[in-house]
Amino acid sequence: MGGSDRMDPAPGHTDGQSQSQPDIPPELLAAPGYLVRRLYQTYTALWGSIVHSTLTGPQFAVMRAIRRTPGGDQGSLASMAALDRSTMADVARRLDRRQLIERRTCTSDTRRKLLYLTAEGEKILSETAAHAAHLDELLLAEFSPEERARVVGDLLNLSEAWERLAEEDPSENG
Repeated sequence: MGGSDRMDPAPGHTDGQSQSQPDIPPELLAAPGYLVRRLYQTYTALWGSIVHSTLTGPQFAVMRAIRRTPGGDQGSLASMAALDRSTMADVARRLDRRQLIERRTCTSDTRRKLLYLTAEGEKILSETAAHAAHLDELLLAEFSPEERARVVGDLLNLSEAWERLAEEDPSENG
């Protein structure tokens, strides 16, 4: 076979040395879930390199929700931060262990946990918010102010529509 035993990767695959974009199947490029996953993976990578905070994105969202509603119950704050209850419980435990939030048991209902930012949590949140705002600016930098508003509005509409779909029984729609 010529002078090399090395096989070239199949079209659309990379051998780890090529920097070119793989040939993505058109049906994936037309699939909203695939595109959302690509956006989220890129966003997570950018969060890690630009925000480089001691907070993850979900932790930041929880702390922002607590700042907005100090003493809010864990379930309501989970909804505000777009987290399911079990993920919220894990995030709250981790933030509590790090003494960034305080979890108090509700006196009228001992099953409810009320969340508050600590002074250290407030400090970390403020520092992270500045970096997160910078990331938000970078993410929308290629768009005019009008386009930015449209993109954010479209993302909000899409998330609300998908949340409504998830609340229904999606199997009944197809």
